[in-house]
Amino acid sequence: MEHTSVIRRARVGDLPRLAELVHEHVAYEKSAPRPPDLAERLGPQLFAEDARLWVLLAETPDGTVAGYAACSAEFAFWDARYYLHMDCLYLAEEARGHGLGGALMDGVTGLARELGLDQVQWQTPDWNAGAIRFYDRLGATGRPKHRYSLAVEPSLGQDQALPGPAPEPGSGSASR
Repeated sequence: MEHTSVIRRARVGDLPRLAELVHEHVAYEKSAPRPPDLAERLGPQLFAEDARLWVLLAETPDGTVAGYAACSAEFAFWDARYYLHMDCLYLAEEARGHGLGGALMDGVTGLARELGLDQVQWQTPDWNAGAIRFYDRLGATGRPKHRYSLAVEPSLGQDQALPGPAPEPGSGSASR
């Protein structure tokens, strides 16, 4: 029986491999290292009853988890509606060029549909010509912007969770 490539939702047992892929992705983008306990920190965000984060994994034909797409529902103020924000899409170097990226994007658009959202948005570094070509081939459109980040010192005893109930992302619902 032949095993084909699979796109699926992350499971708790995938956290160690997912953290490895995140660390590879961070190194690829020449970003600052992330915390070594990343898997333990991601687990509650992915698998809580009220989770607002979804991760799709790409498995190669031999069953190896070789990539991921991390998404969350965000609100577009100017449009007064939610959209699916794809924060990350990454494939291990040896898995590129075999259709897994396109399969992951199909999974992301399917997730948006499942959540009742009609748009996916993301960004990629302007130096990542391969990713830009890939997204252009998909028919996506880009807009030049600068992404900023501002560190905020936490108050004493501050939790990482947002205050109040999580907003409803769309009219659909997603099973986890």
